[in-house]
Amino acid sequence: MAELIFRTGTMDAGKSTLALQTNHNHATRGRRGRLFTSHDRAGTAMVSSRLGLVAEAEEVAPDFDFWRYTVDALTRGARIDYLICDEAQFYTSEQIDQLAKVVDELQIDVFCFGILTDFRTRLFPGSARLVELADRTEVLQVEALCWCGKRATHNARTEDGVMVTEGEVIVVGDVDPADHPPARIDEMAEVDVAYEVLCRQHHRRGMTAARARAVSLSPEPLPFV
Repeated sequence: MAELIFRTGTMDAGKSTLALQTNHNHATRGRRGRLFTSHDRAGTAMVSSRLGLVAEAEEVAPDFDFWRYTVDALTRGARIDYLICDEAQFYTSEQIDQLAKVVDELQIDVFCFGILTDFRTRLFPGSARLVELADRTEVLQVEALCWCGKRATHNARTEDGVMVTEGEVIVVGDVDPADHPPARIDEMAEVDVAYEVLCRQHHRRGMTAARARAVSLSPEPLPFV
């Protein structure tokens, strides 16, 4: 039986890498699938991994209809055995419903990959709906680490090096190394915006790696290394 599977983790946990690996594994067994993404760090209609893997994909805009896309493709004679849906946190609740319908009515496997909560620690609508509907929700076993060495569970956004908890939900960026200054995502922006993964304790305290160094809590990002 086809399944709707949601694989989740923080930023830097290897979700896009696993999405591309899943696509590769199924394709090498003769199965045919389609790759989807939204707001990938590499640009429109791309799935990219921090390990350097990149693949072309269909960009999922807010008005994209998974059910209509799949039915139209099948009607034209295409074969679709599975869908790989990266950055699924950015999909609408209605699009997740459409994916569930694809699984149930067309018996096509759907593999979704995405972040569970945003930088404010609130569930993304797409992720919330996936938790409600998925046949299986799996937390990635590759653990991203907070600067203190504990498992990172929260995604933090910084502006000019200061952690913020309010603002636009979707600001595309990447996780900067703890010992590097934040990258400027938008060259026209007035502030430098970056992301960092933290444990719950340090996210709650607003204690980023840079702030920890400033108050001499830790001489290194990972003191046990």
